[in-house]
Amino acid sequence: MNEQQPEFLIKAVEFLDARKAEEITVLDLREVANIADYFVVASAANAPHLKALGDGMQRLCKDNHYRESRHAGAGNSGWVIADYDGVMVHVFSVEMRELYDLEKLWKDAKKVEVDPQN
Repeated sequence: MNEQQPEFLIKAVEFLDARKAEEITVLDLREVANIADYFVVASAANAPHLKALGDGMQRLCKDNHYRESRHAGAGNSGWVIADYDGVMVHVFSVEMRELYDLEKLWKDAKKVEVDPQN
């Protein structure tokens, strides 16, 4: 039986993929942490790309009426975050992703594939 994934998780991954984010990884944290249910981790090619992805995540939340979403970071900071309903989307510059290495930090979390809607 395939468990249904949160709508925001699916939309965020589809958004990042369509806008050429690199190395998109989804971690299922439900059994290893209480900070979030899922982390989405991706890289941006450069600072303008990171800014565009961060701005786009804000538009995605606004357009889909995810009113309780939170956003932090900017293109020049090397890291932007969108957080909504148990899903935290982290988009890094390549250098910041290597520095923070969330995949290693949360190595006990399962990597999952996101199922497209339909």
